[in-house]
Amino acid sequence: MSIDDTLARYSDLAYETATVVYALVLLLLIVQYASARARQVSERDLVPAGGVAAGSDTPGKISEEPRTPLSERLGNIAFAVLFVAAGLQIVSIVLRGFATGRFPLGNMYEFVSMATAAAVVVGLVFMRDPRYRGMWAFLLVPVLILMFLAGTVLYSDAAPVVPALRSFWLPLHVTIVSIGSGVFLVSGIASLLFLYRLRQPEGAESGSVLGAVARRLPDARTLDRLAYRTTIIGFPLFGAGVILGAIWAEAAWGRFWGWDPKETCSFIAWVLYAAYLHARATSGWRDTKAAWINVAGFVAMLFNLFIINLVVSGLHSYSGLT
Repeated sequence: MSIDDTLARYSDLAYETATVVYALVLLLLIVQYASARARQVSERDLVPAGGVAAGSDTPGKISEEPRTPLSERLGNIAFAVLFVAAGLQIVSIVLRGFATGRFPLGNMYEFVSMATAAAVVVGLVFMRDPRYRGMWAFLLVPVLILMFLAGTVLYSDAAPVVPALRSFWLPLHVTIVSIGSGVFLVSGIASLLFLYRLRQPEGAESGSVLGAVARRLPDARTLDRLAYRTTIIGFPLFGAGVILGAIWAEAAWGRFWGWDPKETCSFIAWVLYAAYLHARATSGWRDTKAAWINVAGFVAMLFNLFIINLVVSGLHSYSGLT
């Protein structure tokens, strides 16, 4: 099948633009952090609109309504621009599919693009409340790192997939796994921030930079609930992807399961997330211990993505790298 080079270039351009816009959003969030820390406003000195200042020498003078703080305005701008970046990344994925005439999940570059797009979309759904705005910087850092690696080290030109992947199982198996991986990215970051927030409790943050950063985050309970809610979605998705992969393996290789390195690591990650959900519902485990299990599952997913795909040889060596 011929490749449409024009659409492929537009796809790459949309991907690169999305990466730049994500970086712009991260910069806006960092400036928001700095401006919020520098702002020293005493709310008790402000007079509500239409009121009279107590003890004022000019009775009847109406005080002006206070302006929206700069940090809040920057946060609103960053959140709006985030939709633009997510839209550009989705356009990049769609154009890649049209350019190649296949489902755009045939190599690691395309997989990482889909997974990071899923993470951002899940974030836009579950973290749309303003109280989560402080989390976005921590989510965008791994997203940008993954997108940079995908666009440089892991990049593959638009091309047909290898014969082993020319199957109707590809869009089913790999799409579900990539979306599940994106959901787990949000869950893992939420658990890491939950553990961090436990060391910087709400209302008792230290006076250091770590305390100032913690004050911009939701409280520990909110972060823990976010990790749990996203894992509840990611766990069955990832499990369904593993099951569909086993069915595809039986059709392609004549066996459902062969303890291939990719299969083994995926199974370990799935067991860790099952253990997290069980620990989260078990008294004495639902706080710190459960969060660490969730972090372990997140590490297993990253190990599966990079080490298994790039270092260990196996039947799933379809990274597209030469």
